[in-house]
Amino acid sequence: MFLRLRSLQSDHEHIEQRYDPAAFDDAGGDAFRVVAPVTLSFDIDRQEAGRYRVAGRVASELELTCSRCLESFALPVAAAFDLCYVPRTENVGEGEREVAEDDLTTAFYSDDQIDLKELVLEQFHLSVPMKPLCRDDCKGLCPQCGTNLNTGSCSCEKTWEDPRLAVLKAIAEKK
Repeated sequence: MFLRLRSLQSDHEHIEQRYDPAAFDDAGGDAFRVVAPVTLSFDIDRQEAGRYRVAGRVASELELTCSRCLESFALPVAAAFDLCYVPRTENVGEGEREVAEDDLTTAFYSDDQIDLKELVLEQFHLSVPMKPLCRDDCKGLCPQCGTNLNTGSCSCEKTWEDPRLAVLKAIAEKK
């Protein structure tokens, strides 16, 4: 999934691509799995000194695991991006410096081609919530027996007492 920069006909072009979810099978790791076709639509503008501005949208559907109940659920993704691509040779690694605002929107290309798969996966990773939940009111799992509390209930004791305070409780009950 590469965009060959030499194949661009003008300084501004609009590109639309559609990819099968199987093209991203190995990409999400444990974080997510792509389950719907990926639509990538962007404008690319040639700028000075081998720089390219790429702005557009990526849309698909990801399968995530809920962090409370461990069930799989689908998350629709429609992410916009606006990146400046520069040749990898400009990434000289000047030692330590503060990250500037422009650094967050800068990406690198090599061999006169932009890796579109890398672009799409970056947008997916940025779209995945830090703590994915199947729904806002997810009840999670019972900490004692592991029952999914969204689908059923259990007969476990709901109150918890700190065993470290048992000695103090015994003293209080004697008085």
